[in-house]
Amino acid sequence: MKIVKTIDEVRRQVKEWKSQGLSVGLVPTMGYLHEGHASLIDASHRDNDRTVVSDFVNPMQFGPTEDLESYPRDIDRDAALVEEHGGDIIFNPEPSEMYHEGFSSFVDMDVLTKELCGLSRPVHFRGVCTVVSKLFNIVQPDKAYFGKKDAQQLAVIKHMVDDLNMDIEIIGCPIVREEDGLAKSSRNTYLSAEERKAALVLSQAINIGMDMVRNGVTDCSKITDAMKAHISAEPLAKIDYVKIVDLATMQQIPAIDRPALCAIAVYIGSTRLIDNFFTEDI
Repeated sequence: MKIVKTIDEVRRQVKEWKSQGLSVGLVPTMGYLHEGHASLIDASHRDNDRTVVSDFVNPMQFGPTEDLESYPRDIDRDAALVEEHGGDIIFNPEPSEMYHEGFSSFVDMDVLTKELCGLSRPVHFRGVCTVVSKLFNIVQPDKAYFGKKDAQQLAVIKHMVDDLNMDIEIIGCPIVREEDGLAKSSRNTYLSAEERKAALVLSQAINIGMDMVRNGVTDCSKITDAMKAHISAEPLAKIDYVKIVDLATMQQIPAIDRPALCAIAVYIGSTRLIDNFFTEDI
């Protein structure tokens, strides 16, 4: 396993692999890897002959008041995890390598990016689509792996690939959780001990919603009201959103009468955490 810093290095290596008839998987990440990322690398290692893991904190997807500078970074720790799970290359560029002086081309999307995280983070998905499309062009993978925890991101990437006729298979992988249910996230490291305990309201609310769906409740407002009530009872929690949306369009729906996503975003102190469930997985 090796760490490469330039686009040319990645391209040379991938071309060599493909000249040998080898398949290539890509796992795009922002680094500070945890067991959730490891599950994506495991899936790519299982499905492909070679795996590239991008490790890049993308400045384009952070708003002016968000945590770009404080976002955790540890390339040595990341390299050990990637090697342990069968990755072959870490692509760890500087921002100047990805966005040269005068960079002015962007990939934007309508509809799917207007709800959920797109409402409170208006520049986020333009940054995601732009950097992921660049990574796809650089690596030219056969398959790319994304976690279902970032469910809207997964839907947006799938839609972008379809819209732009990219010859890449997008694989969504299940959420990986701590033993007590909290979804794995690099931002969990921001939480104090008290906040870490309070953060369990996210997974508890998800379980409440899932149980209601299992028991035949289809009225979205009844489900989200019950989830909001549980979260609001935690003094350290502030709801950004609790919504149920059409899985295909990311637009809110009144009743679960089609494949749907129930997604939540909650501030625990100053840390914004997300969680979700897909009705098709119940």
